[in-house]
Amino acid sequence: MPSGSFQELYTSFEKKDVIAVEGVQAHTQDVYTEESLDPIYHAKVKVLNDAIQEIGMGKYQWYLFCVAGFGWFSDNLWPMTTGLIYTSVTSEFGVQGEWMILAQALGLLVGAAFWGIGCDMWGRRWSFNLTILITSIFALAAGGAPNYTVLCTCVSLWSIGVGGNLPVDSAVFLEFIPASHQYLLTVLSIWWAVGQLVGSLVAWPLISNFSCPAAPAPCPTSSNKGWRYYLFAMGGVMMVMWILRFFVFNLQESPKYLMGRGRDEEAVASVHRVAAINGKTSNLSVEHLKEAAMLAGDSNGNDGEMDTSAKAAAMRKLSKFDANHVKPLFATRKLAYSTSILIILWALIGLAFPLYSVFVNYYLQTRGAALGNESLSIVYRNQVILSVIGIPGGLMAGYLIELPMLGRRGTLAISTVLTGVFILASTTARTPNSYLGWNCGYSFTSTVMYGVLYAISPELFPTKDRGTGNSLVSAANRIFGVMSPIIALYANIATSVPIWVSGGIFVSAGLIALLLPFEPRGRASL
Repeated sequence: MPSGSFQELYTSFEKKDVIAVEGVQAHTQDVYTEESLDPIYHAKVKVLNDAIQEIGMGKYQWYLFCVAGFGWFSDNLWPMTTGLIYTSVTSEFGVQGEWMILAQALGLLVGAAFWGIGCDMWGRRWSFNLTILITSIFALAAGGAPNYTVLCTCVSLWSIGVGGNLPVDSAVFLEFIPASHQYLLTVLSIWWAVGQLVGSLVAWPLISNFSCPAAPAPCPTSSNKGWRYYLFAMGGVMMVMWILRFFVFNLQESPKYLMGRGRDEEAVASVHRVAAINGKTSNLSVEHLKEAAMLAGDSNGNDGEMDTSAKAAAMRKLSKFDANHVKPLFATRKLAYSTSILIILWALIGLAFPLYSVFVNYYLQTRGAALGNESLSIVYRNQVILSVIGIPGGLMAGYLIELPMLGRRGTLAISTVLTGVFILASTTARTPNSYLGWNCGYSFTSTVMYGVLYAISPELFPTKDRGTGNSLVSAANRIFGVMSPIIALYANIATSVPIWVSGGIFVSAGLIALLLPFEPRGRASL
């Protein structure tokens, strides 16, 4: 533990932090102890935290809430899209749809790794804007796919864009909101539910009215254009979202990212621009960052300077691809334990969630037929109902995580276990309505679960390695997601085996969530 003035200024995990730099006064509480991070970086980021808290929640952050929400929208819309078009595509091309799901999983894996590290290399702005553009372009191209191979290629490529949304967007949002409003990262899951709802509403009339009848008869393209219309429509929606992000909203580069790269002047300028957009002023200056760095440096035996030479900048870029950005996530025993639990959680949920959610439309159709309800329109109507049920889940998640008795850990554990319970219970359904009822419970709790998971993970990673941390857990999620279509291929989705596997994994993951060592409720993320 550092001593002297540094210890007085930067207190431990259990105490309130007051950044006593003249001109910047605010109160935040950090997730980690200072031993977990580079002390100079720690000191400077705390000054930025308090400057952002001093500005408060204003116009800029609310606009960011909307455009960052597009990433959540996309992250749920496109993985479920393959499920929505699954039956139509397999009927037209006479293929196994699991290969399309596998192409999607591989694209999501590449996207999570590439964009998560990329936003640490060249900044948040480019990554933030390119992910949605890539998704839009290849979704539109997929609508005109002449064969199954081209379709799977487009699915994989749009998924590379989708895979980068949350690693990038969660980092961007978290680095601009004051600590007092970090719960809004959980509330952003409303957009996740809206994505599912919009996709279901568009698919209902298009796919149910412009698809081949459910029969073993031939299914020519001329009679099966619903899924193509759907891809054109949703690809167009993503293009509109990209236009709003790129041309309408002026995203500022993250001041914490800039500071971590040694660009203090730009970091301060970014804070001042955000303050101006909010109609406020900030007293933050480069001198405040230097003063904090010097205090930290004096207590640790150095001059408080970060190497900002061209060679050092180049090496920092290259270092993003080696262990230098992974090691800080395991810097202490407690931090290593936290990071490991997060990786395990994302991996298990990455296996369980697509194994059920991607095929839920198929399950609704096949179980409905077995229970006496074969209407394709009813299947998509039920999908819309499930989507509507998920929307209040995001609001509920934002409320529950702030309750002292629950917090992030408790809410995540309970919602994950309940998600598994509802999935397992759906196998007992004996009527179409009872099957729909169990799935409504699943839709609600899974939205709460993902809302908390997406929030707690970036909150528990330090800013300068947050992109890499998000990339690690997202990659674990996507790697295990690749296993889902493989299990579906060999376990046979016409049986209840994949459902039992998915439900059991969710219950296990919920219990593991209780082992997280940090509770970030009420503490500022570094």
